[in-house]
Amino acid sequence: MHQNQPPESEARIGIGFYSTRTEGIGGVIKTKPADFLVREITNRAEQEEGKYLIAELTKENWDTHSVINEISRRLRVSRNRIGFAGTKDKVAVTTQKISIWGEDIAETELERLKIADVSLKLIGSSNKAVSLGDLHGNEFEIVIRDIEGSKEDIKRKIAAITAEIENEGGVPNFFGVQRFGIRRPITHVVGKHLIRGEVKEAVLSYISDVFPDESEEAKRARRLCKEGELKGLKEGLKKMPPFLRYEKAMLNELVKNGRGRESINESDFLSAFSVLPKNLQKLFVHAYQAYLFNLVLSRRRMNQNLPFGEALVGDVVCFRDRFGLADLHKDRMEKVTEDKIEAINRLIKRGRAFVTAPAFGYETEFAEGAEGEIERKVLDDECVELNDFYIEKIPEISSKGIRRPVLVPVKVELSNEAISDDDMNPGRNKVKLKFFLPKGSYATVVLREYMKKKD
Repeated sequence: MHQNQPPESEARIGIGFYSTRTEGIGGVIKTKPADFLVREITNRAEQEEGKYLIAELTKENWDTHSVINEISRRLRVSRNRIGFAGTKDKVAVTTQKISIWGEDIAETELERLKIADVSLKLIGSSNKAVSLGDLHGNEFEIVIRDIEGSKEDIKRKIAAITAEIENEGGVPNFFGVQRFGIRRPITHVVGKHLIRGEVKEAVLSYISDVFPDESEEAKRARRLCKEGELKGLKEGLKKMPPFLRYEKAMLNELVKNGRGRESINESDFLSAFSVLPKNLQKLFVHAYQAYLFNLVLSRRRMNQNLPFGEALVGDVVCFRDRFGLADLHKDRMEKVTEDKIEAINRLIKRGRAFVTAPAFGYETEFAEGAEGEIERKVLDDECVELNDFYIEKIPEISSKGIRRPVLVPVKVELSNEAISDDDMNPGRNKVKLKFFLPKGSYATVVLREYMKKKD
């Protein structure tokens, strides 16, 4: 076990260890959006003609879905006509490409579009919409503030942590806290209920589970809903704050369906769940898969102390694609055998192959050997089977599953001017770190190794 223990908040989402031993620098991120710069890197080359307008979207303190909705509203077009490759942090300044279909939209309309803290710069046209498949990764430039200690000591710690990461070949590819909810890490809890066919419990967890960082108003409303009785749900609907629009929408549906009756039944809860957007419904299942993936990684290191940057017999590996990313197509994975292990480990050392673990689904194939034992044990402990990921009551949110590299390579840059006085916290220092991550990996997972926050 490493000397630095992760906080309880990380244990709740399956993260059980740090991969580096050097003491962290502490500090705070996202004091202001400009402290967290993200630039999306795609594999696209735009043209001068095509049915899609391609624009560079820069936003500050907007989440991606909200700003896309606002753009579609201002342009008076369907949201489905706007394509993008990846969702970006809200408390950040982010830059990414979007596509807008429509020969009826003039370039001047984009230039005249004025949304606070949002800019759109037309960069070309294309006959292909921007989509998830275009995403290569993201470049990050992040300021950590409110750091105690001397600049020399901070620099020493950062250098030592960077050396440890390079020696490991990267950091564990955990799903970050954003996947589960920052103030209210509930999405994977709801997902587990859905996987187990417990729709009523899923709805009530989302509506009524209380977390410490919520407002007192929200806590009171949630407690009224806890028992799932019609009377309490009616009172909860009256008290639920307006900004909790999904909770209010579900409660509205439950109360509406319960009119003229003394209680509500399972079909009412299914109807309430169906009012949520489809992407949110699927997010619950994906979050539970992410939680299980984090558990597998934690047990691989904490219980078995298995390597991340080296394959063992029975491991499942994937290979680098033409863009230098992990190719996660199921038919291109390979199970490591005794006769191939030396060759595969040579490829891993050269960054051309990666050990994987599963985000479980109904088509997941277990690894063998020690890794396979871990995968089976995680599911057994959760009282879940692979077939459960086909959700009969809501088949459209079922998941086949996918495998994902257990390690993400990262090279953190620290210039000579990167450590300086913190202008927002007198007597403290700030640090600017720069790095690139492939799609699907989380900057906060890299930062936690450097900061090692205790809360």
